[in-house]
Amino acid sequence: MSRAKMPSSLEKIEEVRIDTDILIIGAGNAGCFAAIEAKRLNPDLQVTLMEKAHIDRSGCLAGGMDAINTYIKKDRTIEDFVRWSRSQAGGLLREDLTISMAEVLNKPIEEWEEWGMPIKYEADGDEYKTRGKWDITISGSEMKVILAEKTRETGCEIINRVVATNYLMEGNKVIGAIGFGVRDGKVYIIRAKATIIATGGAAGLYKPYQNDGNDSHHQLWYAPFNVGTGFAIGIRQGAEMTTFEMRWCATRTKDFNGPIDTISVGYKTPMINCKGEQILKTRYAHLGGDAAPRYIRANLPMDEWREGRGPCYVDTTHMTPEQIHDMKYDYLNERPSYVLFLASRAQDLNKEPIEIYGSDPYIVGGHTASGYWVDVKRATTLPGLYACGDVAGGTPNKFVGGCAAEGILSARAAVEYVAGIEQGIINEEQILIEKERIFAPGLRHISVGDGVKPREMEERLQRLMDEYAGGVHQFFRMNKEGLEYALRNLKILKDQVKYLIASDLHELMDAHEVIDRLDVAQVLVHHLMFREETRWPGWQSRADFPEKNDQKYDCFVNSRYNPETKEVEMFTRPYEQIISGDRLKA
Repeated sequence: MSRAKMPSSLEKIEEVRIDTDILIIGAGNAGCFAAIEAKRLNPDLQVTLMEKAHIDRSGCLAGGMDAINTYIKKDRTIEDFVRWSRSQAGGLLREDLTISMAEVLNKPIEEWEEWGMPIKYEADGDEYKTRGKWDITISGSEMKVILAEKTRETGCEIINRVVATNYLMEGNKVIGAIGFGVRDGKVYIIRAKATIIATGGAAGLYKPYQNDGNDSHHQLWYAPFNVGTGFAIGIRQGAEMTTFEMRWCATRTKDFNGPIDTISVGYKTPMINCKGEQILKTRYAHLGGDAAPRYIRANLPMDEWREGRGPCYVDTTHMTPEQIHDMKYDYLNERPSYVLFLASRAQDLNKEPIEIYGSDPYIVGGHTASGYWVDVKRATTLPGLYACGDVAGGTPNKFVGGCAAEGILSARAAVEYVAGIEQGIINEEQILIEKERIFAPGLRHISVGDGVKPREMEERLQRLMDEYAGGVHQFFRMNKEGLEYALRNLKILKDQVKYLIASDLHELMDAHEVIDRLDVAQVLVHHLMFREETRWPGWQSRADFPEKNDQKYDCFVNSRYNPETKEVEMFTRPYEQIISGDRLKA
């Protein structure tokens, strides 16, 4: 299929104007559940989903999953879940948000099964099959297709292939969003009484170690089309953000960036270094050994390498042939290409363990606490705007089930909100300015011909972040001087956006993706620089402040970009403990 051509002038760009009750930006897991819940609560409401890709295979679940990482089983309580999640996050999370999410956590998972997603059961047939303390195993290769079909059945309006670029604003109130069609080149102006942002987290800020400068620039763990747009459009309007410095870095298969928990948790294969030592049991026993927090598991292969005990592996040599077969089958539900990767190497897992390494860092609110600062109803600090899933902050360890639950919670609040308000008033000058901004790279290419390609700017951004803001090539280490260097050069890159060019609509999408990444990266570096301690080794390792400082930083680090001064303002919010107990122990 040939790429759609760029409009030759602003005057030739067609506008599509839509009024709706609730606009959901992002039709992934959280967005779909938000739409389903909104229509379930009030079938008469008009609910519109704006999706950059296509709802059938969009979001982090596009290729499927082999497990649901959070499900509260019959013998456990919400309090148990909060204590576990709190300990895994180094004692820092929003307990009010975690409790409200946990209250709804099981509902979407059980509904998914009713709709046709296979969930595996224990041998006695009464309980879901477990994989670790909070995981259940599924055959989820088609889980997104199932969810998309259920969303369509509700009668929602679904607009595929439309890239959101900014919110529509009435003062500081969000009254919808604007974007462009990546296939038709039209500008979509969608006015809404309430808006739910559900676009996912940010990948591609850092250079992955698989990047060969040619074909592997998006060989990532996280969904490569989740670039932080949901964060960026909120940042630009002054929304409060939280905990970006709690990055998500994970232990992944070396040279492939494939998931490891399927093997290490699902089949209890120990992590070993080149000396054959079981790393968690020998070097991290004081932090819980195999039950150590996730940031320890991510950091350990990097520390082992740095200290001369790499390479590191998950030891598959003790697995039975039946276990290896089942493990590969599990990967067909989440990362089918991983089975081909193993086959291409002719690797006998009974004789040769799987090498592991750290991933490039991501900003993912479903795994860590990064994202919009929200209240218990998932309302952001911008009136009329709600956030859910990977883009909502404060609630780490949501994973699939928790992101779905937050979609439900945000929909409940949005349905309640729209009952008493009218549509906002669109500022036509804002529309004109945004149209010019959207199509500037394309029209520049037509009129000038020469400039900076999105791929070129993306590679510069990724190298800058990797080398100066704690990327995988620096073993996740960073210091004040390096972060200041990153900020100075991010400012230069942001100024060079005026030279971006795009030859077609797909490349125009690439241009806006790198623009959004730049805005997210700037806020991220401010967060990394503000927290002068090391609270989560690997996720946030300050070489110049290697110890934790509870007296000063046992709190949330938040930010707000000031649209008037163009500066990122940093401040803190206190921790509020609701569930009793030692916050570092489950």
